[in-house]
Amino acid sequence: MNKVVEEVCLKQLDKSSRKVPKGPMRLMVRVYRYILPDVNVQLSLWKAAAEQIPDHELRTQALASIATKQFHCQGGAVYAAANLSMRHVLIPFIVAFQTISDYLDNLCDRSTSLDPQDFRQLHQSMLDAVDLSKPLHDYYAYRPEKEDGGYLTDLVRKCQSCASLLPSYEIVADQVREFVALYCDLQVYKHIRKDLREPELHEWWNRHHHGFSQIAWNEFAAATGSTLGMFMLFLAACDPQLSRSQVDSIKEAYFPYVCGLHILLDYLIDQEEDILGGDLNFCTYYDTMETTVERIAFIVKEAREKILFLEHPRFHRMIIEGLLALYLSDPKVNHQLQVKKISKRLMKNSPLTRLFFWLNSMFIRTTS
Repeated sequence: MNKVVEEVCLKQLDKSSRKVPKGPMRLMVRVYRYILPDVNVQLSLWKAAAEQIPDHELRTQALASIATKQFHCQGGAVYAAANLSMRHVLIPFIVAFQTISDYLDNLCDRSTSLDPQDFRQLHQSMLDAVDLSKPLHDYYAYRPEKEDGGYLTDLVRKCQSCASLLPSYEIVADQVREFVALYCDLQVYKHIRKDLREPELHEWWNRHHHGFSQIAWNEFAAATGSTLGMFMLFLAACDPQLSRSQVDSIKEAYFPYVCGLHILLDYLIDQEEDILGGDLNFCTYYDTMETTVERIAFIVKEAREKILFLEHPRFHRMIIEGLLALYLSDPKVNHQLQVKKISKRLMKNSPLTRLFFWLNSMFIRTTS
């Protein structure tokens, strides 16, 4: 009899775990109870692997990317909270993919190379990671540091393995590859010689602008730098009944609006350090503070409207409010007068949901 009761309880738990959280309290309970601990386990495994990298420079950048950018994995893995029964696939997939992204970003940012061929070859690993045909390439072919002990290929294989476990991955695969290809393009163009960056980015924009009449080139570029659209597609691929029209709706909502908001907020709070470091920052292309506020507010509005056409719009609304809370509560905001003013404008009349996430964002920062 006890065994029967146990089976009934497990079935109820599994049924509950499939329900997408509709409110911030239920979402954050899942995040604290399941998501963050599982992310920490995955990051610990990759940190242990990174510690075994033979080449000093590659090992240094791999470890640094995990130590300083773990919040990228934590934030991305929130999508697994919408389907806890698949978190054993989604969290390893998201963490491995984001770890590749962060590792390569470190290699390009701190590289003595300015070779676009090198950067593109490194980022071939991200394209391979989402390809079920399981190709592998020599990702370090154009740089002197090569001996990573299989670290990058292991990350790629982990992503491929997880993707193969998603029942509708083939439905999302083309769109995932499109997002990843745009992401890789951006990483190449933003890391090359400073005098070539803007001409290459404008030429790139000219090849794509026909599909994005409501945004500017810097907003398009920002949107391509987000991995959120990819993670949302990973989540969608958990549904065996997923349709191509649902995939199209996800693209419409996430690109460029949800993705653009994500990266513009990131650039907004990093303006001071990017200017000092001579790094590209897409928010600096706005003429005035008023323009910055107006454009980001427009993208927020569009994102909120587009997600209404998705399944479970309340979950996606929480993603939007969570992004605003996460970035605008960052300590960097308080040290930049202009950014602080913009933050106050964007947070004006803030809904309770965003205030809730604001408090949680500050708590997570102090405990992670």
